[in-house]
Amino acid sequence: MIPENILSILIFLPLAGAGIVLLLPNRETATIKGWALLTTLLTLAANIWAWTHFEGKTDFEFQKTYLWIEAFNIYYRIGVDGVSFLLISLTNFIMPIAVLCSWREIQTRVKEYMFVMLVLHTGMVGTFAALDGFLFYVFWEVMLIPMYFLIGVWGSGRKIMAAFKFILYTMAGSLLMLVGILYIYFKAGQSFNLLQWLQTPFSFAEQFWLFLAFALAFAIKVPIFPLHTWLPDAHTEAPTAGSVILAGILLKMGTYGFYRFAMPLFPDAVFYFTPHILTLAVIGIVYGSLVAMVQKDIKRLVAYSSVAHLGFVMLGLFVLNSRGVEGAVLQMLNHGLSTGALFLLVGMIYERRHSRLIADYGGIAKIVPMYSFFFLFVTLSSVGLPGLNNFVGEFLVLLGAFEFDWFWAAVAVVGVVLSVCYMLWMVERVFFGPVKQEENRGLKDLGWREAAILVPMCALMLLIGVYPKPLLDKMHASTDAFLKLATRQAEQTMAYDER
Repeated sequence: MIPENILSILIFLPLAGAGIVLLLPNRETATIKGWALLTTLLTLAANIWAWTHFEGKTDFEFQKTYLWIEAFNIYYRIGVDGVSFLLISLTNFIMPIAVLCSWREIQTRVKEYMFVMLVLHTGMVGTFAALDGFLFYVFWEVMLIPMYFLIGVWGSGRKIMAAFKFILYTMAGSLLMLVGILYIYFKAGQSFNLLQWLQTPFSFAEQFWLFLAFALAFAIKVPIFPLHTWLPDAHTEAPTAGSVILAGILLKMGTYGFYRFAMPLFPDAVFYFTPHILTLAVIGIVYGSLVAMVQKDIKRLVAYSSVAHLGFVMLGLFVLNSRGVEGAVLQMLNHGLSTGALFLLVGMIYERRHSRLIADYGGIAKIVPMYSFFFLFVTLSSVGLPGLNNFVGEFLVLLGAFEFDWFWAAVAVVGVVLSVCYMLWMVERVFFGPVKQEENRGLKDLGWREAAILVPMCALMLLIGVYPKPLLDKMHASTDAFLKLATRQAEQTMAYDER
């Protein structure tokens, strides 16, 4: 028997852990780290328990509704479908890994760091679970502030500029979304209930402007070209855990926002903007790949690869067919695993060599064979090798794109080819050939802690690549319901005009 409030437990258990971390003495860094790790592992265990009881139905599951602020008709309303629960599961899988990879890297303000990490954990899970517009916005903002501090306080190099750029972009988008949320609140009879919003008719003009307000906020978070310029700096200057969380979870907030709000609420605007979004998506795929190809810094290369990978997700969502949408959702998960693992691996070699420049390496496969194996495995996953996770998502997206229009699929295929080129070229320069730098001869291979982080991630990549059916089964009813809402063009407008 599963507790009725299991979803609330998943949301607030990390926040409770953050409260306990605050009570611990600053000097007890080992205890603080251990408590943060225990909190994230308990949340993951609760998530696995909930997963075994999740049925993947059309309706939202684990729903709970409590009156929160009566004067404004604001409710604590939460629930999950196959897509949101998949992303919550990804979040709860990534967070213990993020804590573990911080074990040696973070040596200053450890207490504050772990507090920020756990608050961020609550914000991310809450964002995916919220079914109330106001609650969604609260969790969205709760998520942004800790990430700002992760980059600005514990980052490196030009960390202040990177953090400022991150918060400037995301807050600008958030304010636009807030205006849209307030407009719908009054339009829907002073209600923030998402389910009631879906029944509210909007004129085409209203849909046009509201879609823009929401879409800009989410497009910045994805990020879609040309709103991506904050991402490479944020990734480059963030600590390893910050990059893992940013790539693994936070970028999915943008694509999830399109899935949960912008597309189901404004179907006529979706129909109007689809060619424009598809154009930006395929430009992002090709542009991200081309820019990644000329990067000298491994971390920036992986950051630009994210622009290309998330372009695939947007392409899958906006071809508006079952294969494309299921591929897009699966690709959200796959990108979180593969790119998150790549940032982990870059962080591990940076701890040893204190350089991310490709030119500072060469021939290290002979010196760190275990590290080289994991890096090559994750790279092959990232480029979509058959049998590994990214292949399934990209294949479904391309099938959906061909079903929609062969042109979009053809351009996306160019991006796939380019990703193979820049990733394998980077691997060849870093790992193979003669040892170019004498400093590299003393590099130590992976320790048990690092291997323990990477093994479950790689195992999951292999499992999804070989047998994705359980995930597709869990999301199928949800993606079908999403498509019915996002493709009901003209129905709402006609209902509005008849009034």
